[in-house]
Amino acid sequence: MRKILVIGSGKSTSYLIKYFLDKSKSEKLFIIIGDINIENAKSLINKHPNAKAITLDVFNNEARAQAIQDSDIVVSMLPARFHIEVAKDCITYGKNMVTASYVSNDMLELDKAAKEKGLIFMNEIGVDPGIDHMSAMKVIDKIRDKGGEIILFESFTGGLVAPESDNNLWNYKFTWNPRNVVVAGQGGAAKFIQEGKFKYIPYHRLFRRTEFLEVDGYGKFEAYANRDSLKYQKAYGLEKTKTLYRGTMRRVGFSRAWQIFVLLGMTDDSYTMEDSANMSYRDFVNSFLPYSPTDSVELKFRHQLKIDQDDIVWDKLIELNLFNPNKKVELEKATPAQILQKILIESWTLDHDDKDMIVMYHKFGYKLNGKNHQIDSTMVCIGDDQTYTAMSKTVGLPVAIATLDILNKKIKTKGVQIPISKEVYNPILRELEYSGIQFIEKEVPYYGYNPLHI
Repeated sequence: MRKILVIGSGKSTSYLIKYFLDKSKSEKLFIIIGDINIENAKSLINKHPNAKAITLDVFNNEARAQAIQDSDIVVSMLPARFHIEVAKDCITYGKNMVTASYVSNDMLELDKAAKEKGLIFMNEIGVDPGIDHMSAMKVIDKIRDKGGEIILFESFTGGLVAPESDNNLWNYKFTWNPRNVVVAGQGGAAKFIQEGKFKYIPYHRLFRRTEFLEVDGYGKFEAYANRDSLKYQKAYGLEKTKTLYRGTMRRVGFSRAWQIFVLLGMTDDSYTMEDSANMSYRDFVNSFLPYSPTDSVELKFRHQLKIDQDDIVWDKLIELNLFNPNKKVELEKATPAQILQKILIESWTLDHDDKDMIVMYHKFGYKLNGKNHQIDSTMVCIGDDQTYTAMSKTVGLPVAIATLDILNKKIKTKGVQIPISKEVYNPILRELEYSGIQFIEKEVPYYGYNPLHI
């Protein structure tokens, strides 16, 4: 039996583990799931004879090294900052490694050592990053193979609530790490290229510079810019592309309302608030508003942000219970972002019967035989339930397929890498189609730049 060590058994691992279990007999696999808390792992394994859960503290160097040494390949589903120690052990003991996370500088520094040992360290093989890379490169390579030149590439992804579970005014619920949603876009201006010109959007304007998209059968969406759209310019071979833009998708109207939190300072994570535990939600809101001996918090809020009482944005804010004087924050030494996250979790947590949804949208503009063309490619994946979510499916399945392809020596290129080569993406995308993760491509008139970017 070939041993696969999966480190971490969080919400994104359900499909990953199911895939391995389903293949365990035919592929002669034994799956070992290591986590500090193994209850979720035990539930997912469900006493399967070809798997076991072990208690594993990733900070216990001896236990971690032993688990890695005893495996044939390692899948790290830990938070990104914890991958590096696992990766160093994989170098030491000569084990291939797969993660869904962005390649960090520390990981990149292991490239030479990995190549010298003949190892594959596959990263960014989840959904975004991951499926976005593979589906984009498939079309980009197809265009290039017939002699076309890419002049525009735009890519958007959103983790959203499925239409049948969309029952709040924000048209949004948390389908992944809530903290990442609250602090999204911070840490520098968003940067991209538009018609050959570098463009920048500072954080305080990010959610008011949106692009609008429509997906057949699912209606309209909006997208705000990712922090660095140029990150993959070289990797994709798009150095000469005139427009390069990557963004995050939401339902129309989300960003205008979210901008209120940005303007007030509620998404700030750089300082703690005094006596935060004893604050009411109303006190928290009032902390960001001017003093008035006569005006209510609501009146000051609307006046400060210039929100009319009949504006849908006001209804969205009321829906969040922001002005409740009896609800306590109950977080010691909390930042504004942490308090806002707590408030939002109470309104935006998926109910038991809710389903989530992943939406992806690519635009490819290209020149062929002197004419401009455009291909739009879309993918929608809806989860089954709270265990087998769309997020776990689109993250876990490509990780699992890549792991098995490495074990079976179908992926041969060594070193630290992301899934942008035909060797990697062609077989994985084909298998994803069998699981319902499929892109719909269509030729559309070439629109060039979107004036909303300017």
